[in-house]
Amino acid sequence: MSAATPPAVTPVPPALTPAPLDREAGYALLAELAGPAAAETLGGLEPLAPGFPDWIVTSLFGGTYQRPGLALRDRQIANLAALTALGGVEPQLADHVRNSLRIGLTREEITEVIVHLAPYVGVPKALAGLRVATATFTAADSPTTSPSDSLTGAPAVTPTETPRERHA
Repeated sequence: MSAATPPAVTPVPPALTPAPLDREAGYALLAELAGPAAAETLGGLEPLAPGFPDWIVTSLFGGTYQRPGLALRDRQIANLAALTALGGVEPQLADHVRNSLRIGLTREEITEVIVHLAPYVGVPKALAGLRVATATFTAADSPTTSPSDSLTGAPAVTPTETPRERHA
């Protein structure tokens, strides 16, 4: 039996735009969204899944988020909608509620994104999303607790933080 011949490599069509993968920009954006300690704490996953935390930051925050066409605010609205529709990802939804507050979305806007989804994703998923948003808002108002980002451990947004708006 002979060794299998590797498949021929198909050249990349010249009309395709290369996808950006900017590791440094990814870590900078993660720090802006989730706080400066986010990348360090995300590294806590490294012993369990070597390379996975860096892949997340580089491909997502240094890749997808770097694409032109949507402002960071619009990307956060899409994230809120997707995570609410998906369901079962409450820690990530809470992270994105905090991140949305941090970049300047109001509580009313976050609430309306979730309410708007009810006829499309179902009332139970919208209610679950509203429960996550309510708990996140309450935690942000509580001066005695220091809630953290469940993925990164970054401090949650507080009412005194100045929201930042980033445009693509």
